[in-house]
Amino acid sequence: MVKQGKPRVAIFGGSFDPPHKGHQRIVEIALEALDIDKLLVIPAYLNPFKISSMASAEQRLKWCHILFDDIPDVIVDDYEIKEGKSIPTSQSVKHFNMAYDVKYLIIGSDNLSTLTKWHEFEWLNSNIIWVIITRDDHHLKTDHLRKWKILKLDIPMSSTAIRDKKDLSYVDKKIKESVKNVLEGHHQ
Repeated sequence: MVKQGKPRVAIFGGSFDPPHKGHQRIVEIALEALDIDKLLVIPAYLNPFKISSMASAEQRLKWCHILFDDIPDVIVDDYEIKEGKSIPTSQSVKHFNMAYDVKYLIIGSDNLSTLTKWHEFEWLNSNIIWVIITRDDHHLKTDHLRKWKILKLDIPMSSTAIRDKKDLSYVDKKIKESVKNVLEGHHQ
């Protein structure tokens, strides 16, 4: 059967500094749980709430391609990186809405505390369904969200912990050596 209209997608954006097995698991559970045709993985040039990243934008994009390009229905897109500056999520959603029907925006539960400060939050809230990735059962403050879904992640890891502890146990073997080199200050 031929589908009418634009492909329905979820956007999974982030710094991916570095990408880890938690990110890979999020992609898996999102593909299973969401009613989508494609999942867009969009590495940020720079997170609007950060002043720098450990790895270059190009390196983080390369890691995402290595980890996600072989997964059916996943597209790694360099839109934000090509822009060469920090891009508000609303701008990316509008950009991708030209080719797709952006239905979901995947965020970590740690973003809930700053979500209302996001550029054009009200517009985003009116136009997408938030997919909140949670790592534990703490109370999620969702009063300000119009529509949301919760997906539970069973991997207790963050990119920050990898950078701070230089612990590569949650980094996929396909990129482990490269991540180790960047952590040690050897740029590739």
